[in-house]
Amino acid sequence: MTQDLRTPHGRPSHHPELRAAARHIGRRRFLTATGAAAALAFAVGVPGAGTAAAAELDAGRLPADPFTLGVASGDPHPDSVLLWTRLAPSPYQADGGLPARRVTVEWELALDARFRSVVRRGKTTAHPEFHHTVHVEAGGLAPGRVYHYRFRAGRHVSPVGRTRTAPAAHSRADALTFGVVSCQRYDQGYYTAYRHLADEDLDVVFHLGDYLYEYAVNDAAGARAYPAGTLPSGLFGHETVTLEDYRLRYALYKSDPDLRAAHAAHPFVVTWDDHETENNYADDTPENSVPPEEFLLRRAAAYRAYWENMPLRRPQLPEGPDLRLYRRLHWGRLAQFDVLDTRQYRSDQAYGDGWQYPGPDSEDPSRTLTGAAQERWLLDGWRRSDAVWNVVPQQVTFSQRLDTPTPPAKVSMDSWDGYPASRERVLAGAQAAGVENLMVLTGDVHVHYGFDIKRDFADPGSKTVGTEIVTTSVTSGGNGSEKPANHGNLTAANPHLRFYNGLRGYTTVTLGQQQARADFKTVSHVTTQGAPLTTAASFVTEAGDPGLKPA
Repeated sequence: MTQDLRTPHGRPSHHPELRAAARHIGRRRFLTATGAAAALAFAVGVPGAGTAAAAELDAGRLPADPFTLGVASGDPHPDSVLLWTRLAPSPYQADGGLPARRVTVEWELALDARFRSVVRRGKTTAHPEFHHTVHVEAGGLAPGRVYHYRFRAGRHVSPVGRTRTAPAAHSRADALTFGVVSCQRYDQGYYTAYRHLADEDLDVVFHLGDYLYEYAVNDAAGARAYPAGTLPSGLFGHETVTLEDYRLRYALYKSDPDLRAAHAAHPFVVTWDDHETENNYADDTPENSVPPEEFLLRRAAAYRAYWENMPLRRPQLPEGPDLRLYRRLHWGRLAQFDVLDTRQYRSDQAYGDGWQYPGPDSEDPSRTLTGAAQERWLLDGWRRSDAVWNVVPQQVTFSQRLDTPTPPAKVSMDSWDGYPASRERVLAGAQAAGVENLMVLTGDVHVHYGFDIKRDFADPGSKTVGTEIVTTSVTSGGNGSEKPANHGNLTAANPHLRFYNGLRGYTTVTLGQQQARADFKTVSHVTTQGAPLTTAASFVTEAGDPGLKPA
């Protein structure tokens, strides 16, 4: 269990030895120095020499069902998939109800939900240093197949999950249907959207960030209005800062049965935004005025807890305050998915963040949202792509959003509008690579948008070069409304904005060889349970003829 120290004022703090070490390492060296990385690794409990020495707990002596947080799968490849679970008999305890001992966990993959046709099985270790999370890279699988999986620890058996592999590399795949979700603040509503998502016939789900929120959750869970005693008193009533804080908050979120149902039903491909660490941070610059080494300690804790609790493969294992989350997945020759991280490497937001008038600072050509290495990786991947659809799952709004049709207009400094040179390099790179069917997937803003991506947003007559599908939040922002207060201004100011709806929900997208279809789905409310699901609008875009048209 990671120690949760407190300052004299009650603020969570990190290990004093690590704080002292970080203070003597310069801001620039902190990110690269071997000594700093080693110190951070120690602070966040990376299994190392201590793993081999850790005593083993007999799984037969587990005090209660350890699979309280369900199962998940992710990042499907043609021959493998990542399987996840966590052992936590008492998930609201800092140690999950387990001693600091390793536990042997068995896993099975079958062609049927009753496990009559088991095709793979094995054993793995739930390490205390990983907070007893399990990441199994199950290989040797057939491409394009549905599988069912489960875990066993002692006499306890996990819920059954359903997953699938991607089609064979470079094969022709006729269709793919995926879900798109983001922004699920626990204390602003129920996960009704996830209950509906679990019932969808989907191949995969893309989560575009804000899986977790760092803000305090009161004992009533905010808008959920739980009866007294539902949550442990005061346990979540402060902002997440330490590794223990983040781990406990993931336990709270994953205790939701609708979220667990969605994970069990579909493989997820995840990427983060800001709230998994701290609101609107940029690279090593925090939202608040704390020393950079202090923030990087917090970032290391947040990144560590994120990897532990997400269905991510070994290459995404963090090293101190760094985690390479951007990665590429393929669905035969039908689709290439370039999953971005627009938070970890970005230049700081210009003009103090928020909605501001653009100017020399925001338009500085040296500014970047992706960082130079990730930008090169994206453009190089497009040059090598043989996919019909090049899809970019990422976090913040890509297309231009002017706040008023009357100049001068403000734009969001946290989105690509605050980094127009970065956006121009990406669009120029897509043009140079000959990308015909560009689709950007976005979360963050708690509304549904459908955009035509223009080669030059300053010219309404400019060529349409792609489509952007922005999915609304699962809960963040509360119930929302079909037409938010700025609906008239935004639609008038941005003629490339084809659809705008402010209710909660998710989006499904079906890709085919000839066209793509996006269905924007909403629920009427989230502050109470049981809202029905409605398809608010449907659009198609034709292969070779980008732009959204009503279905």
